[in-house]
Amino acid sequence: MAIVIGLTGSIASGKSTVSLMFDEFNIPVIDADKISREVVEPGEEAYEKIVATFGESIVREDGKLDRKELGAIVFENEEKRKQLNEIVHPAVRKSMLEKRDALIEQGEKCVVLDIPLLFESKLTHFVNKTIVVYVDEDVQLKRLMERDGYNEKEAMQRIQSQIPVKEKANLADEVINNNGTKFETLEQLDQILRKWNVL
Repeated sequence: MAIVIGLTGSIASGKSTVSLMFDEFNIPVIDADKISREVVEPGEEAYEKIVATFGESIVREDGKLDRKELGAIVFENEEKRKQLNEIVHPAVRKSMLEKRDALIEQGEKCVVLDIPLLFESKLTHFVNKTIVVYVDEDVQLKRLMERDGYNEKEAMQRIQSQIPVKEKANLADEVINNNGTKFETLEQLDQILRKWNVL
């Protein structure tokens, strides 16, 4: 029986770093963010719906979506964010499940679904186990400001649009504390995979 792990965290918690670490164990990762970019490529159904909903102003000269422009619209407006999510999320879920099932059919013993909003979107039924990548909020804020060049207010807005990482940690089967070094993080992942008999 294959085990499907849901990997999540909060913005700038270092989830992507942990996601890459599964490579060390030859465990395939299906990345929701990557898929969410694929499903909004020109020609895809979700792309057509987004342009129809939000207008031509969000289309760049090369025909692709202007993610920054779209982000600015939906971060300011809860209703518009909901509209966007109602288009993108079903398309992402469909693609993720197809990829997950294909990997399991190919005989993979373990598959990881890397889903930033695993709990917010109530997608835990897609997986058998959940891991939350945890960092303290001050570390999260500092990393986000450094990484994306946000000021403190912009960074806090983005952090507060998600369930607090402490709450997510309480919901998870396992928590990786990512306040330390990469090596410490990898060691924690190794222990979890052994505990779950993946390794």
